[in-house]
Amino acid sequence: MAQVKQEETLKKIVSHAKEYGFVFPSSEIYDGLGAVYDYGQNGVELKNNIKRYWWSAMTLLHENIVGIDSAIFMHPTIWKASGHVDAFNDPLIDNRDSKKRYRADVLIEDEIAKFDDKIEKEVAKAAKRFGESFDADLYRTTNPRVLEHVAKRDELHNRYKTAMEANDLAELKQIILDYGIVCPISGTKNWTDVRQFNLMFKTEMGSTADGSMTVYLRPETAQGIFVNFLNVQKTGRMRIPFGIAQIGKAFRNEIVARQFIFRMREFEQMEMQFFVRPGEELEWFSKWKETRLKWHKALGMGDEKYRFHDHDKLAHYANAATDIEFRMPFGFKEVEGIHSRTDFDLSQHEKYSGKKIQYFDPELNKSYTPYVIETSIGVDRMFLSILCSSYEEELLENGETRVVLHLPKALAPVKACVMPLVRKDGLPEKAREIMNMLKFDYACCYDEKDSIGKRYRRQDAIGTPFCITVDHQTLEDGTVTIRHRDTMEQERVAIDQLPQLINSEVSFNALLKKLV
Repeated sequence: MAQVKQEETLKKIVSHAKEYGFVFPSSEIYDGLGAVYDYGQNGVELKNNIKRYWWSAMTLLHENIVGIDSAIFMHPTIWKASGHVDAFNDPLIDNRDSKKRYRADVLIEDEIAKFDDKIEKEVAKAAKRFGESFDADLYRTTNPRVLEHVAKRDELHNRYKTAMEANDLAELKQIILDYGIVCPISGTKNWTDVRQFNLMFKTEMGSTADGSMTVYLRPETAQGIFVNFLNVQKTGRMRIPFGIAQIGKAFRNEIVARQFIFRMREFEQMEMQFFVRPGEELEWFSKWKETRLKWHKALGMGDEKYRFHDHDKLAHYANAATDIEFRMPFGFKEVEGIHSRTDFDLSQHEKYSGKKIQYFDPELNKSYTPYVIETSIGVDRMFLSILCSSYEEELLENGETRVVLHLPKALAPVKACVMPLVRKDGLPEKAREIMNMLKFDYACCYDEKDSIGKRYRRQDAIGTPFCITVDHQTLEDGTVTIRHRDTMEQERVAIDQLPQLINSEVSFNALLKKLV
């Protein structure tokens, strides 16, 4: 039942996103293109605000972090050096009955999550039964039923971790069979063997077949930072520790693309590579874990919706890795990865390019290859987490239901909507004056169509924090009614007070000050 409810919730969010101009299926008039989406007029504003929040938090709050914008096309040897040509694979498995393809690791992780859900349900039931005197930690360590679920979960988790570390595809299939994992479509266990599939898109660069070169659409933005390490360090006179930030498109030929914009073939990343002295990387790894989680929590969507998930299988270049996961309608899922990448990337590019890529440390009076801490966040996944967390079907006292997006106010696509109560008596003209006063500082809209109630509902549905109504009293005393989205409360304020009132709620500065 819970899974059905989750699927229904996601369907409602997908429908809402299309109806109100947030996300459209790409090429829809041609029946679409799988796992590719377009952002509509409200979606692009929300997305740009997410990027602005991240970019400002990185480059304004840290004097030692600067940004670049590297090209999507890069020399193909870069992807050989990075390991993507040989090792950028997903373990895939097919169900012979449904003809559907799945990632074997995701099927097993979903099975592990079922044990986690069982544990949480047992604790929740006990908490309800025992009330305020309930000790959740004690219950988790003593209750026989909970301990049984924990033992089964740990047994599966350990088998899975061992198989992933050994890249044992046969064992992954055996785990799927042993735990009776079925295809969600056919409901059968008629599985093929697990095999690896490379995710990079290839294309040709050059005007003739003989003179063309095979190039790749970048599967991540990080390598554009690494190959520009010396350019930025020298021109910016950067001293370690320092970081390089970038926002850009990346492309992966995801065979198992699903869950709306959570897993797409064309997506956007916000990545920052932080270069540190060898031996100090794990200390910086811990600092960036704390810093990045604080960035997420500052949005006020609920601290309980976030958790760290340490990687079961470390990439060959990493000595520490964790994900920040957010509770989506379909469970806790990764929105950001934080990795200690050691000196692998710069060393590999030094090896393959033949160019010395090192940093001379004046304090130590020696050169070395810096170690790297990476923070990598998916813009689209962040967008989805905000949309899912904000969506509410609220039952009102009069029995009606309103659909509202409780978006973090600084990120809302429209900050205020100005509305004349009626389209006569000079009210539209006065409303336009107010609109022209505010539009230089905030994304505003003007709406005079339909009843005032319907206009409020429209703005609730796109997450507009404030509605400003101009009525006949406005012409008499220069005051307007301002309505607050989340509480629906209304208050009378002077027109000249509007900028200060709105700014106090939607300012990026107020959001960023929570981080320092």
